[in-house]
Amino acid sequence: WGLLLLTVALGLGGTAAARCPGPCICDNLRSQVLCLNGNLTAIPRTIPQLTKKLDLRGNSFTVIPVGAFLDTPYLTHLDLQRCKVERLEEGAFRGLGRLVYLNLASNSIALLYQESLDGLSSLQQLILEGNRIEEIQPGAFGHLGSLTVLDLRANALVYLPDMVFQGLQVLRWLRLSHNALHVLGSEAFAALPALRRLSLDHNELQALPSEALARLDGATRLDLGHNPITYIAEEALAMASLKHLFLDHAALQDVAPDAFIHSPQLHTLDLRENQLRGLPPLAGSGGLARVSLAGNPLLCSCLLRPFRDWLTRARVQAEGSCTAPPALRGRPLDSLRPPEMRCGRPLPLPSPTTPLEQSRVAGSGQCPQGCACSPDFRHGSCENRDLREIPRGFPGDTRLLDLRRNAFRVVPPGAFPGLKELVSLHLQSCGIGALQPGALQGLDNLVYLYLTSNRLSTLSAAAFKGAPQLAYLDLDHNAFTHLPVGTFQLLPNLISLHLQHNTIRELGEGDLAGAGGLRWLYLAGNTIKRIAPTALAPTKMLEKLHLEGNCLVEVPTSALWGLPVLSELKLSRNPIKHVGDGAFLPVASSLQHLYLDNMGLERISPGAFTGLGPKIRSLFLESNKMSNIPNMSNFTGLEILNLRDVPFHCDCQLLPLRRWIDKLNLRVGATCGSPTEARGLKVKLSTTFQTCPGWRRGEAGGASPDKTKAATKPSKKKRSGKSPARSFKKSRA
Repeated sequence: WGLLLLTVALGLGGTAAARCPGPCICDNLRSQVLCLNGNLTAIPRTIPQLTKKLDLRGNSFTVIPVGAFLDTPYLTHLDLQRCKVERLEEGAFRGLGRLVYLNLASNSIALLYQESLDGLSSLQQLILEGNRIEEIQPGAFGHLGSLTVLDLRANALVYLPDMVFQGLQVLRWLRLSHNALHVLGSEAFAALPALRRLSLDHNELQALPSEALARLDGATRLDLGHNPITYIAEEALAMASLKHLFLDHAALQDVAPDAFIHSPQLHTLDLRENQLRGLPPLAGSGGLARVSLAGNPLLCSCLLRPFRDWLTRARVQAEGSCTAPPALRGRPLDSLRPPEMRCGRPLPLPSPTTPLEQSRVAGSGQCPQGCACSPDFRHGSCENRDLREIPRGFPGDTRLLDLRRNAFRVVPPGAFPGLKELVSLHLQSCGIGALQPGALQGLDNLVYLYLTSNRLSTLSAAAFKGAPQLAYLDLDHNAFTHLPVGTFQLLPNLISLHLQHNTIRELGEGDLAGAGGLRWLYLAGNTIKRIAPTALAPTKMLEKLHLEGNCLVEVPTSALWGLPVLSELKLSRNPIKHVGDGAFLPVASSLQHLYLDNMGLERISPGAFTGLGPKIRSLFLESNKMSNIPNMSNFTGLEILNLRDVPFHCDCQLLPLRRWIDKLNLRVGATCGSPTEARGLKVKLSTTFQTCPGWRRGEAGGASPDKTKAATKPSKKKRSGKSPARSFKKSRA
């Protein structure tokens, strides 16, 4: 890099070098700029105009404003991973008509608006993995006519509305794994003529979304594993080009004989790790070459003979082995001979009742005066109309109803008659002070309810009567001083609960009673001082717990017992001065992401991280006051470690940490706060360790010199042919 920067400076003069922002590295020969982990809070304005690849990973932008990249119109690759982005303003990427790759993974984006991605007409890959996206407004991808890969994995999606992917005419791979999807509009995939692969694994689908999938004539691979699907019904899958179907690790108990009769190209069928005791001969599957049944409790009796005979006739390879009867236990399917498959006492194979198809109510009625109704998207909107009462008369097939920014004050009983198909209801900023009992009566399919920025201070369980499918409840920015006790008793499917920026003072015993299916609990920005030891006990499925910006003075260790799958814990911006031994022991087996930043933390006990180890992927400790941290050598799975703005005392006691940091292939940002001669230096560059017992001559190897030294250091080596990305990955700071 030193030779490279020198070459750039000599070849292009001082102008290009001067334009390179302070914390960045500019490679004008390759038209690349790196600004990694630089604590930037705004997009630098002095990036060279001709830059093609811009890497901004690990900064703190929060919002990407309108026209943020107008000064760099030649960009083709933009990486914004781990930048704490919460919102993309409409028009944020305007002017980037040449961009082909955009990575926004591992941020905190919750909603995609219609114009959020405007201006990206050449974009081919969009990565939004690991955000908090709970809803996508139809039209959000309408300007991405060149997109071939869309990655929405590991978000919080519960519902996909009709035509949500409209405009993606050349999309080939749609990745929706690791969400919480359990409702798909029948036309959700209708506008994807070029799609070849759809990944829907690790969701909450309880039945095959037959109508939605039937629109995918060209798809060749479908991933549906890890969904609680129990039965594949007659003619359930009509995908003319499908070749590979993955239904592994589901809850399948039976498959109808003609389930795949309308998928004639099917070649591979993966049914591993289900609850199948057998299969019937599969009609119309002439192209099928392989069926995997490994990990199923197969009953190899006479009842399985027809399937075994069919395998032989159709020359289909089958994987799997018998569980019963005892005489055949462990025998591979393909080794069985028909005379061995006997029935001493006929036992019918379980065949669950086919789930009834819900009748689809046709749209009827006119749109209320002053409102707009879209029959194509089945949306209704009366946003910002200064309405005093909730309007009635929307079409009966309305799926999304937007009533934001009105002045309703109260939501009375039966406020939404005839809207049994409604999935998403927006009531943000309506001055609502009361949600009366029966207010949601009749909303049988409601999944999303947004009540953000209202005046609610209490709720009763009766308010949610008649909305049993509610999965996402947003109560941010209201007037709650405590959790509304008993509210969740009638919400068995609640997955995500937002109560951020209220004035909740404590979590008491029984506050979350009935919320047994809750996965994500957001309580940031309250005034919580205490969490009762059993307050979180009902939420055994909790995966994310956000408590940042409260008034906790210690880690709520006792309240973490009984949370066996908690993977993310945020305690940032709490006045916790000391983390004691075993603080995270209750969740040590599952925790992956831990946030302890900006707390004024002064001391971490040597045993504070007891039990934590290779599972930890990210640890945030920046902006604290401790001078040392415990041994973390067993944190071998770390992908992110932030130690910026921590005043480390760089003496011999810190030598183990310095050696460990030197081995990490990560930018951690650790600097010395003392002694005076080392203040401000990176820990790994400080010379104070050279006087320590056991210091080995030349141990500083691998430490990167600063840019000035690099630019003046001569080198006789030839430039390597390694890609810039690989070189950057190997550099450590």
